[in-house]
Amino acid sequence: MIEQTTKAPWHLWVVGVLTLIFNAGGVIDYTMSQLRNRAYLEMSGADYDVMIGWIESFPVWAHGFWALGTWGAFIGSLLLLFRSRHAVTAFLLSIIGLIGTSIAQFLFVETPEELQSPGMIVFSIVIVVVTVGLYFYSRAMAARGVLR
Repeated sequence: MIEQTTKAPWHLWVVGVLTLIFNAGGVIDYTMSQLRNRAYLEMSGADYDVMIGWIESFPVWAHGFWALGTWGAFIGSLLLLFRSRHAVTAFLLSIIGLIGTSIAQFLFVETPEELQSPGMIVFSIVIVVVTVGLYFYSRAMAARGVLR
Protein backbone atom coordinates (compact mmCIF):
# COMPACT_ATOMS: atom_id res chain seq x y z
CA MET A 1 0.00 0.00 0.00
CA ILE A 2 1.40 3.41 -1.00
CA GLU A 3 0.88 6.25 1.42
CA GLN A 4 -0.29 9.49 -0.21
CA THR A 5 1.28 12.72 1.06
CA THR A 6 0.53 16.29 0.16
CA LYS A 7 3.21 18.69 -1.10
CA ALA A 8 4.70 20.72 1.74
CA PRO A 9 3.43 24.30 1.78
CA TRP A 10 6.01 27.10 1.81
CA HIS A 11 5.13 28.04 5.41
CA LEU A 12 6.19 24.60 6.68
CA TRP A 13 9.78 25.44 5.74
CA VAL A 14 9.57 28.93 7.25
CA VAL A 15 8.02 27.63 10.49
CA GLY A 16 10.46 24.71 10.62
CA VAL A 17 13.62 26.77 10.11
CA LEU A 18 12.59 29.67 12.39
CA THR A 19 11.51 27.38 15.21
CA LEU A 20 14.60 25.20 14.81
CA ILE A 21 16.70 28.34 15.41
CA PHE A 22 14.44 29.44 18.28
CA ASN A 23 14.52 25.99 19.90
CA ALA A 24 18.29 25.71 19.37
CA GLY A 25 18.50 28.75 21.66
CA GLY A 26 16.60 26.74 24.27
CA VAL A 27 18.99 23.81 23.85
CA ILE A 28 21.97 26.15 24.30
CA ASP A 29 20.37 27.68 27.40
CA TYR A 30 19.61 24.27 28.89
CA THR A 31 23.08 22.89 28.14
CA MET A 32 24.98 25.93 29.39
CA SER A 33 22.85 26.05 32.53
CA GLN A 34 23.40 22.35 33.25
CA LEU A 35 27.14 22.77 32.66
CA ARG A 36 27.12 25.82 34.97
CA ASN A 37 28.93 27.89 32.33
CA ARG A 38 29.94 31.09 34.14
CA ALA A 39 30.21 33.38 31.09
CA TYR A 40 26.83 32.29 29.78
CA LEU A 41 24.99 32.52 33.11
CA GLU A 42 26.40 35.98 33.81
CA MET A 43 24.85 37.20 30.54
CA SER A 44 21.47 37.00 32.30
CA GLY A 45 22.41 40.08 34.30
CA ALA A 46 22.22 38.15 37.57
CA ASP A 47 25.19 37.27 39.75
CA TYR A 48 26.72 33.90 38.91
CA ASP A 49 26.22 32.56 42.44
CA VAL A 50 22.57 33.67 42.38
CA MET A 51 22.06 31.83 39.08
CA ILE A 52 23.74 28.66 40.36
CA GLY A 53 21.65 28.79 43.54
CA TRP A 54 18.49 29.19 41.49
CA ILE A 55 19.33 26.32 39.12
CA GLU A 56 20.26 24.06 42.01
CA SER A 57 17.06 24.90 43.89
CA PHE A 58 15.03 23.08 41.24
CA PRO A 59 13.96 19.58 42.29
CA VAL A 60 15.55 16.78 40.26
CA TRP A 61 12.25 16.00 38.55
CA ALA A 62 12.06 19.60 37.33
CA HIS A 63 15.40 19.22 35.55
CA GLY A 64 13.92 16.19 33.80
CA PHE A 65 10.90 18.21 32.67
CA TRP A 66 13.19 21.04 31.56
CA ALA A 67 15.16 18.59 29.41
CA LEU A 68 11.95 17.07 28.02
CA GLY A 69 10.55 20.47 27.10
CA THR A 70 13.73 21.81 25.57
CA TRP A 71 14.86 18.77 23.63
CA GLY A 72 11.30 17.81 22.67
CA ALA A 73 10.80 21.20 21.00
CA PHE A 74 14.14 21.06 19.20
CA ILE A 75 13.61 17.52 17.95
CA GLY A 76 10.04 18.42 17.02
CA SER A 77 11.30 21.23 14.78
CA LEU A 78 13.77 18.85 13.15
CA LEU A 79 11.03 16.29 12.59
CA LEU A 80 8.80 18.99 11.14
CA LEU A 81 11.50 19.80 8.58
CA PHE A 82 11.82 16.08 7.81
CA ARG A 83 8.02 16.05 7.41
CA SER A 84 7.65 13.33 10.01
CA ARG A 85 4.32 12.80 11.77
CA HIS A 86 6.36 12.16 14.93
CA ALA A 87 6.80 15.94 15.19
CA VAL A 88 3.35 16.00 16.79
CA THR A 89 4.48 13.64 19.56
CA ALA A 90 7.72 15.56 20.10
CA PHE A 91 5.81 18.84 20.48
CA LEU A 92 3.33 17.19 22.85
CA LEU A 93 6.25 15.98 24.98
CA SER A 94 7.62 19.51 24.87
CA ILE A 95 4.33 20.86 26.25
CA ILE A 96 4.44 18.27 29.04
CA GLY A 97 7.99 19.38 29.82
CA LEU A 98 6.92 23.03 29.83
CA ILE A 99 4.03 22.29 32.20
CA GLY A 100 6.30 20.37 34.58
CA THR A 101 8.95 23.09 34.53
CA SER A 102 6.32 25.78 35.09
CA ILE A 103 4.89 23.91 38.07
CA ALA A 104 8.37 23.73 39.57
CA GLN A 105 9.06 27.42 38.93
CA PHE A 106 5.78 28.69 40.34
CA LEU A 107 5.23 26.28 43.23
CA PHE A 108 8.62 24.98 44.39
CA VAL A 109 11.31 27.52 43.51
CA GLU A 110 11.83 31.15 44.43
CA THR A 111 12.93 33.04 41.32
CA PRO A 112 15.64 35.64 41.97
CA GLU A 113 14.52 39.24 41.61
CA GLU A 114 17.08 39.82 38.84
CA LEU A 115 15.22 37.27 36.69
CA GLN A 116 11.77 38.82 37.13
CA SER A 117 12.14 41.70 34.69
CA PRO A 118 9.30 42.52 32.28
CA GLY A 119 11.48 41.23 29.42
CA MET A 120 11.94 37.86 31.10
CA ILE A 121 8.20 37.59 31.75
CA VAL A 122 7.35 38.44 28.13
CA PHE A 123 9.91 35.91 26.88
CA SER A 124 8.36 33.24 29.10
CA ILE A 125 4.98 33.98 27.54
CA VAL A 126 6.52 33.77 24.05
CA ILE A 127 7.91 30.33 24.90
CA VAL A 128 4.44 29.10 25.91
CA VAL A 129 2.79 30.55 22.79
CA VAL A 130 5.42 29.10 20.43
CA THR A 131 5.39 25.68 22.12
CA VAL A 132 1.61 25.31 22.08
CA GLY A 133 1.42 26.82 18.60
CA LEU A 134 3.91 24.29 17.24
CA TYR A 135 1.87 21.42 18.61
CA PHE A 136 -1.31 22.63 16.90
CA TYR A 137 0.54 23.53 13.70
CA SER A 138 2.13 20.08 13.46
CA ARG A 139 -1.26 18.42 14.13
CA ALA A 140 -2.79 20.45 11.32
CA MET A 141 0.03 19.53 8.94
CA ALA A 142 -0.35 15.85 9.85
CA ALA A 143 -4.12 16.00 9.33
CA ARG A 144 -3.60 17.55 5.88
CA GLY A 145 -1.24 14.72 4.93
CA VAL A 146 1.86 16.93 4.79
CA LEU A 147 3.63 14.93 7.50
CA ARG A 148 4.22 11.23 6.83
